[in-house]
Formats: sequence, structure tokens, C-alpha cells
Amino acid sequence: MLKIATYCSLLLLLVGSSCSKSSVDTTPPDDTTTTNTCPPLENYAEVISDSALLDKVQQQTLKYFWDFAEPNSGMARERNSSGNTVTTGGTGFGIMAIIAGVHRGFIDRDAATDRMLKLFNFLKKADRYHGAWSHWMDGTTGKTIPFGTKDNGGDLIETAFMVQGIIAAREFFDASTVKEDSLRALADSLWYGVEWDWYTNGQNVLIWHWSPDYNFDINMHISGWNEGLIAYVLAASSPTHPISKEVYDNGWANNGAIKNGRLFFGHILPLGEDYGGPLFFAHYSFLGLDPRGLSDQYANYWDQNVAQSQINHDYVVYNPYKYCYYSDSCWGLTASDDPVVGYQAHAPYGIGGGDNGTITPTAALSSFPYTPGESMKALRFFYHRLHSKIWGSYGFKDAFNIGKSWYATSSLAIDQGPIVVMIENYRSGLLWNTFMKNKDVQNGLTKLGFTYNKRSLTK
Repeated sequence: MLKIATYCSLLLLLVGSSCSKSSVDTTPPDDTTTTNTCPPLENYAEVISDSALLDKVQQQTLKYFWDFAEPNSGMARERNSSGNTVTTGGTGFGIMAIIAGVHRGFIDRDAATDRMLKLFNFLKKADRYHGAWSHWMDGTTGKTIPFGTKDNGGDLIETAFMVQGIIAAREFFDASTVKEDSLRALADSLWYGVEWDWYTNGQNVLIWHWSPDYNFDINMHISGWNEGLIAYVLAASSPTHPISKEVYDNGWANNGAIKNGRLFFGHILPLGEDYGGPLFFAHYSFLGLDPRGLSDQYANYWDQNVAQSQINHDYVVYNPYKYCYYSDSCWGLTASDDPVVGYQAHAPYGIGGGDNGTITPTAALSSFPYTPGESMKALRFFYHRLHSKIWGSYGFKDAFNIGKSWYATSSLAIDQGPIVVMIENYRSGLLWNTFMKNKDVQNGLTKLGFTYNKRSLTK
């Protein structure tokens, strides 16, 4: 930690505020804990290889989407206590997790095909709003469950996460059989029905929500850098309701204002807010969209995601607020359940979120492709030192805060899904290679000015 602090001090003399965010108060909060007051941890002594442990984590976490799916629809429940409330984006993540499960031999391919057909037929009949699905639905009826007073219609980000999964399934289930032929036809019909151009409301930007009662009143623009890149890629890729490159440049990239380019803990961050924000930015859009060699006029997206992950790790190691067990082996700040406010984003120095000592396993585990060594250390810590606290029926529980003696009992679809998928992308590149086979997606990337290539990432 001293080495990192000294490096930043020297760098500040050379490049000004590169290592800090001058407008943000980084003074430690009053309730700071120290290693002297941290509780002892267990040492769960199971001898298991790295490969076997990755298998175990993927297989156990997959149960959230396979065993715990809402039975009528096949959709993923929002969380383990949600009853019939199912989630659109989390289900998209779950589709890709199931594909990984088939690839690993955890799930029979024919059974997975049946599950996809059930799910796709449910989506075909569910409420839609100019082709977009709502954030939450009732899995027994397909009717919208409002996410908020005015958020009772289409949610374009949740829809994009779902479509990313639908396209991955369309490309993976490629056999010439009656069932898989039907699956692919349904997949095309579902995603071709999304009216991406409607969600511009005549402007050069995609708008997150539309309500049949409140129209575009929420008026939340999808502007970078955040989890929304995939929405623009899919909107440009649509053969039925496409957007123009101007919408991407003006709306998403803010005509170049999306760029950062400053140095944090020795890593150049190409895009977004200082210190990178919560780590789900590097995960949600990139479960299928392959960042290896992906670049456009604004950034190289592999470099972006690696830098954000490394900054997140190094910040936790630096541990400016002296939280319990923040270290090279216990790290990962992203959105999750929280002991203080219930649910919030977590991020370095609280920029784009908070930081109160809460670690979220999905942050480090879904970063395996970007920080394999650091992520494996975190996995070992979570599994061996916190086993009785956070290991459960669906893999790791959502979050923990050792200093506050708080361990979540929850599992969330949007956090469990990326663990399975991004570990698989680290091991085989499966979901990246599968999604990128889609010709519409390739056309959309070209239209937006992206270049991309294959990079070996097999483990």
C-alpha cells in the first residue's frame, strides 16, 4: 500500500490530479475500522484445484437459474425472496449461464433447449412496450410489475440485457432439428420486435424508459460510460428498427466527452468517471459482446475493462478508509445489497457509488478475464475464509461487510449470472465467441465504426 501511495504522490507532482479526484472528499468516515479490531475468520480446509473450484462455483451458481427459475415462465426471479417477480435483464444473464452449463456438461442440451423454448414463448406473450419488456414481470402471467411509479413500461437497458442472451442462444443452439430450428426463429422474432428507434423520442440519444401512462417523463438518457453500451450496439444492429451512428456518437459518447484518459494507481483509464465506478460497467455489456480487440474512436474496450478492474483492485489494496480485510485477496466493489442502505452501488472513493467496507463477490469473480490472478486469490478467500458465512445453495451470497459483521442472505439474478458467464469467458471465451457469430451484430459494430478481432483466452 505504501508503494502505491508513494507512486501516486510522485505522479501528482508530474501530472497534477491524475491520481485523485479533487472534487471528492476522500476523508475516511468516522466509523472506520482497523485490522486491530477485525474479527478472526475461519479457514475452511478443503483441498481443491483451481480448475475444480471454478467448476464448482459455476455449477453451484447456475442452480439459481436452472433449479430456482420461476416454473411457469422459466424466467429468473429477481432475488431469492422474490416469489413470482421475475427480472428481464437477469434472465438474459441466466440464458447465457445456461449455455455455459450445457458447454460444461452440467445441463443436458435437449433439456436446455426445452427451457429456452418455454422462456421464449413466455416472452412472446408477455407485456411489451414498443417491443421492449419491463424491468419486472409476474412470471405466472407476463404482466408488468412496476419498478417505480412512472417506471411501469418498457425498460430499454433490461431489454438489451435480455436480447444479448437471446442472440447468444440463437447462435449456440445451431443444430438442424425441429426444436432448435424453432428456437432460432423465435429468437429472431423476439429481438427484431424491439423498436430501438422509438426509444430515441426523435433525439440523438436512446432513452431508458417509456410508460404507456407517463410517456417519456422519466427522461433518463442512456449516456456513457456505464452499463449501457450493449443497448447502442444492439440498436445499431437491428435490421428492423435501427438507430444511426449519430445517435451513438451524440447520445452515448457525448461527442467524445465520454473519454477520461487519466492515470489511477498506475493504470490509464480510457473512459468514464475517475477511478472507474462500480465494476458492473465492465461486466453487463460484455457478457456476450467480446471486448478482446474491440475498439472504436473512443477507446480500446479490452484496455478499458482491464484498467477499471485493476484500479478497483488496487484501490481496495490501498484501503484508504482502513476497512476490515480489504486486501489483495478480498476485493471487489460493485452494486449489491448493503448493510447500511439496503442496496447501492459501491465504487472507489464513493465516486459513482459508496464505499463502506462492503465487498461483493460478483465484482472480483466476474472480472476473471481481466484480472485472473487477483480474481483467483479473491475466490480462494471467499471460499476458504468465509465459507460458512457466504457459500450457499446458489453459490456465493450477494455481499458481505466483515467490519460490520454483516453477511447477506440474498442471491440476485444480476449478480449470480455474470459469475457463471464471465468465468466461462475466462476459461473458453464461449459466450464471447458465440454472441459475436451473429451477422446482425457484426453489421451493427461495423456501422458504429468498431473494429474487433479474436484474442486467445482459453484456460
